[in-house]
Amino acid sequence: MATTSDIRKGLCIKYSNDIFKIIEFLHVKPGKGPAFVRTKLKSVTTGKVIDNTFSAGHKIEDIRVETQKYQYLYNEGDQFHFMNTDDYNQISIDKNILETPDLLKEGELVSISINTEDGMPLSADMPASVILEVTHTEPGVKGNTATNATKPATMETGASVNVPLFINEGDKIKVDTEKGHYIERIKE
Repeated sequence: MATTSDIRKGLCIKYSNDIFKIIEFLHVKPGKGPAFVRTKLKSVTTGKVIDNTFSAGHKIEDIRVETQKYQYLYNEGDQFHFMNTDDYNQISIDKNILETPDLLKEGELVSISINTEDGMPLSADMPASVILEVTHTEPGVKGNTATNATKPATMETGASVNVPLFINEGDKIKVDTEKGHYIERIKE
């Protein structure tokens, strides 16, 4: 059993007959009244996100998880297939467990948390950024902008990302996987 002082991002807990992953939390100590922890929980089974507030010292039931590196192989509809880089075992994960599945490129390494009790995958953490090639974008027109103008671009994975006007087809760019934003162009 853990308490609210053990809450951290990525912790998996049992709450109201489901398994949730903590995606955001904030310890609050108001001037008047007891302290509490405001959390945003994502259901591992349904993908639904809920807000919840725990009072300070509240007991929470955490779940023992084991995190391993897996390599993304391919997807079939809503099932994404991964291979363990240590023992070459393969697992499939439902699309709603992944944060941004459209930014996942074949061969990409992902950290997957697995419930040690029943061996079920609970969550998949993508790398902070991925490098993708632009397959389609309209040519940028100089002179139409004041500052920070962007245009939509289609990546090799099918994802759509807003990029600056100087990005052309065939360019490789670094994309933030958490928000899906352009970071920088990769020079070769």
